[in-house]
Amino acid sequence: MSGRVMRAEGPEADSPLDHARTVFRMEADALHRASQNLDAGFSRAVELMAGAERVIVSGVGKSGLVARKIAATLTSTGTPATFLHPVDALHGDLGIVSERDVALLLSKGGESEEMMGLLTHLGRIGAHVVAITGNHASTLGRHAEVVLDGSVGEEACPLDLAPTCSTTVAMAMGDALAVALLRARGFERSDFARLHPGGSLGRKLLLRIADVMIDHDLPALSAEATMRECTLLLAEKRGTVAVVDADGRLIGVVTSGDLTRLMEREEHFLGYSIAEVMTPDPKSGSPGDLAASAAGVMERHGVMCLPVIDEDRKLVGMVHLHDLMRAGAV
Repeated sequence: MSGRVMRAEGPEADSPLDHARTVFRMEADALHRASQNLDAGFSRAVELMAGAERVIVSGVGKSGLVARKIAATLTSTGTPATFLHPVDALHGDLGIVSERDVALLLSKGGESEEMMGLLTHLGRIGAHVVAITGNHASTLGRHAEVVLDGSVGEEACPLDLAPTCSTTVAMAMGDALAVALLRARGFERSDFARLHPGGSLGRKLLLRIADVMIDHDLPALSAEATMRECTLLLAEKRGTVAVVDADGRLIGVVTSGDLTRLMEREEHFLGYSIAEVMTPDPKSGSPGDLAASAAGVMERHGVMCLPVIDEDRKLVGMVHLHDLMRAGAV
């Protein structure tokens, strides 16, 4: 592809909307070129970072802001990482770095004075150095063990000065490293939840039916019971009654909807047995199932409550949609 993106000309050239679209086109073009320029060095970088005790991510200015984000993404996806400012490193913080670490250094030109001081001391410590830079021939490019190409044809800034395309490419390179490391480590959804227990996604991935269900004074009757008994229980217990056999195993459910339909077609409905009205072999959950999966079952089948059964199909609880909503599982 061409190294430059044509900027708009003519009467619409000064439109903010036109400027925005130009920036999007230029950054998308820069990302495409960066993906085409990936080589075996990327795999080597992943190998080094996967075997490291920790990844030290560093940069100055806009590159430093991108470095902070990359460190956060790595940490949240299972690769221990921390941001280290080059200036702070030279004033005491270098003590956090060991020879078992990998340093991921970001610099568009690869010649910033602060980064050069850090690079010198990293060499003395013996840490591996991976660079994301747009200048392979720079001091950083020459001294890094692995260089990942962060070059761009031009910045989206009309003066070709403010980092725009280059920071987008560096950010994407960091995301690519994080995802590759995630896969290399076999990082699972449960691992992500463990590292994000306070967020809504963490709750959805950690919360189990056992954490939310009612497990005492359950609304349950035998199949021989009458709809008179069931009607009272439906009114008291949120509209769903489980039907169990003599051993407490789930065999059916009766809901307020079942009662309403029965009342519409039968005047003397109270004398019916539950067995004549219940839905046999109903949808159910297990205590260890994700609470979010229970919500999904309810949504797909249009029910408000699920019986919870153990491995022998014995009724051990009931979980209601409102309880799942309050717990943040929905």
